[in-house]
Amino acid sequence: MQVEDLHVRDDRHLMAVNGVSFQVRAGEVLGIDGVQGNGQKELVEALTGLRKIESGSVSLLGQATSKSSPRKIREIGSAHVPEDRQQDGLVLTFSVSDNLVLNTYYEPPFTQGLNLAQSEIEKVAHQRVEQFDIRTPSISVPVSNLSGGNQQKVIVARELSRPIKLLIASQPTRGLDVGSIEYIHGQIIRKRDEGCAVLLVSPELDEVVNLADRIAVMYAGRILAILPAEQATREQLGLLMAGVTESVPAAPVAAQA
Repeated sequence: MQVEDLHVRDDRHLMAVNGVSFQVRAGEVLGIDGVQGNGQKELVEALTGLRKIESGSVSLLGQATSKSSPRKIREIGSAHVPEDRQQDGLVLTFSVSDNLVLNTYYEPPFTQGLNLAQSEIEKVAHQRVEQFDIRTPSISVPVSNLSGGNQQKVIVARELSRPIKLLIASQPTRGLDVGSIEYIHGQIIRKRDEGCAVLLVSPELDEVVNLADRIAVMYAGRILAILPAEQATREQLGLLMAGVTESVPAAPVAAQA
């Protein structure tokens, strides 16, 4: 993914993302760190087609996606683990099996003409429940019946069980227990090792430091620096999260590749 000079407004029509540029390369995790509320939410929504882009450009695998729908962006080869799993990631009244195919229900083998192929949906649901260790009494129960960790596993199973080139994960472990956090982290690293590009957005410094190959710090709608993870210190990152750039070497501030 290549992002150039991106500008995005928030719900109050104020500029929440102000001239952001970066790229996410195959086989790496680019972590975007920063105190929540500095434009990360609007950035992710713009990249996934959920929010209008004011100006700038976004491309995925060489295809422009600045004006594309979420479905088109997904079909190019991206996956999205949203910040709010219950509002944006699941339909709580739908069954576990239906939620596991929300993004591909209209594609074979899940459709037969105008009808859903329920047997195929259930077959795949059973496979994904086992593969991703989703603890549920049945694939037929509403997904709202599951714990927060298992709801998140449903989203991860749906997004990561198909061929993808880019994973956008926004606060993927928010509100989860230690076991679920370790599991989600393991899945992110697995996709990276398979050659997928991963954009990880999280206000949790430890999460970004532990998973990212490069770390971008976002403050007041801008990326203040992009640093190699092995060179970034917690002191540097903490200062950048507070908007202090004096202690950061000049070169990384401009480095976008």
